[in-house]
Amino acid sequence: MNFKKQLKEGLLTKNPVTVQLLGMCSTLAITTNLFNGLGMGLSVTLILICSNVMISALRKVIPSQIRIAAYIVIIASFVTVVDLCLQAFLPALSDSLGVFIPLIVVNCMILGRAEAFAAKNGVLASAADGLCQGMGYTVALVAMCIIRELLGAGTFGGGLLNNGEGFRIIPAQYPAMQLLMPVGGFLTLGFVIAGSQWLIKRIEKRKGGAKV
Repeated sequence: MNFKKQLKEGLLTKNPVTVQLLGMCSTLAITTNLFNGLGMGLSVTLILICSNVMISALRKVIPSQIRIAAYIVIIASFVTVVDLCLQAFLPALSDSLGVFIPLIVVNCMILGRAEAFAAKNGVLASAADGLCQGMGYTVALVAMCIIRELLGAGTFGGGLLNNGEGFRIIPAQYPAMQLLMPVGGFLTLGFVIAGSQWLIKRIEKRKGGAKV
């Protein structure tokens, strides 16, 4: 297990949002304030870790012919637990995210990590993979939330800080409200992907220069 490599892949080179383009439905829909982004990101991270650990532990027991169905049942079980916990302890977040929490069951990122990594590696490595991929997903969501909320609503920390109202950074008459709409989600995602690719290329260039 190489945790440093897994962390780099999760955050940058194999980021589920900016590189693999997985989980786009929730990424575009809920990234309108910081509360939603953090809540969805942490929920997905927890589910990723738990499902990866369970699937890795059972990888030699689950028949290959029914592995996808088994993976979905395992993922759905953890999604249900997280959904019920949010309804019980964070009802505001549960109401805000709505159907997108149950839809984590069919998130390609969760099933993809189960098939590509957890089913082929040990429990500890699979847990680290879930953590790193979840962190990458959360960072991408938070970056989009900050951009869309700041430029679209003029606030920071909506739903989370200052009694849920966030802190006003830009006067109310100036923000571009279109960034809170679906088109704003696509535009913001494009800029975040471009920034991520620029950072990856810059790091690779520095490494190449260091070797020379």
